[in-house]
Amino acid sequence: MHPVVKLVAQRLVLGLLLLLAASVLIFAGTMILPGDVAQSILGQSATPESLANLREELGLNDPPVQRYFDWLFGALQGDLGTALTNGRDIAESLGQRLSNTLFLAFWAAVISVPLAIFLGLIAVRYKDRWPDKLISAVTLASISIPEFLIGYLLMFFIAVQLGWAPSVAMIGDHMSLGQKLQAIALPVIVLTLVVLAHMMRMTRAAILNVMQSAYIETAELKGLSSFQVIYRHAFPNAIAPIVNVVMLNLAYLVVGVVVVEVVFVYPGMGQYLVDHVSKRDVPVVQACGLIFAAVYIGLNMIADIVSILANPRLRHPK
Repeated sequence: MHPVVKLVAQRLVLGLLLLLAASVLIFAGTMILPGDVAQSILGQSATPESLANLREELGLNDPPVQRYFDWLFGALQGDLGTALTNGRDIAESLGQRLSNTLFLAFWAAVISVPLAIFLGLIAVRYKDRWPDKLISAVTLASISIPEFLIGYLLMFFIAVQLGWAPSVAMIGDHMSLGQKLQAIALPVIVLTLVVLAHMMRMTRAAILNVMQSAYIETAELKGLSSFQVIYRHAFPNAIAPIVNVVMLNLAYLVVGVVVVEVVFVYPGMGQYLVDHVSKRDVPVVQACGLIFAAVYIGLNMIADIVSILANPRLRHPK
């Protein structure tokens, strides 16, 4: 078997095993939560007979192992169960929510990824000079401030004081693309500021590491400009760690938007999860956790595979 095929197959198998382990942790974590699901649904005035009937209907009396495999096999077939609070199909409810979260993450990535790479190249070009120090200071300051605080500050100054964007990021199918982009402007800015620093600094560090190689000195001796050396020779050979950090931040944009969605009341997966956690709707929490885990593991697996294909030393380990 070709080394590349073997390494990719290993990553795929490890990704599936990790997702299986994550499903066990998600199910076990929701099962050990304090409180009674039936009691939270029926309220404090429920009779013992009604509680017993509801537990039987929900399958809460079955052994935990049987309930886990029933839930797992249903999820593999696309059946994520039914929400306890409203009786709606979870997969159907999650469809639009997931689409909204991906829409928000997509536009944040479209801005943050090229900007991070460009700023990283500029920081390398002007290493230890004022552009490098300014970029590093601004990005470090942005990543040091919690995203909810950045959100509230932008909401106050841009939405309330200046009126340039809405403070609540509500979107719907009736809105045009321009209206949707205006609605999500503030959450996109917050997400961009949060993930920009990590990607920029990794780009800078990876390129500076490559700049110490002998072929970079050869390129400089040929008379190429500093930016040509960085862009044409150093950057392509530093792509593997950059891809890894980009994928990690893309995973954060999908999985870690819970706080941002709650701050701006955005109708995405994070807001949906928080709403049902407060209602102790266990099937919804399990479904959201499984989807978040699948997205995070999937993007990390893609990053590993891209690193294998981009690095000759990984393609030919011997």
